[in-house]
Amino acid sequence: MKVAFVSGAYNSPHIFKTLVNIWKARRVAKRLWNEGWAVICPHTNSGLFGDKSLRYYFLHGYISILDRLDPKCDIVYMLKGWQKSQGARAEWTRARMKGMKIIYQR
Repeated sequence: MKVAFVSGAYNSPHIFKTLVNIWKARRVAKRLWNEGWAVICPHTNSGLFGDKSLRYYFLHGYISILDRLDPKCDIVYMLKGWQKSQGARAEWTRARMKGMKIIYQR
């Protein structure tokens, strides 16, 4: 099964905006599942774990997962506003280095 990795802004200084970011990513992930993709969505996988000291591990952990994807058939789906996120920019950079197909939300 082909895999779609959802990437975009997660953190915000305000919990409400973080919840909105999670909800937006969840909505896209659900649509991708319905389209037949197996979806990796960091927002819903480790959302609201809360401990800022874990951000380093989340970023490197998701990059490690991204490294395991097959650039021949898997994709990275970039959510609107991804450029504002350090983690999403790192994921985008890794996907480009691997030659993966990147889809941008309109």
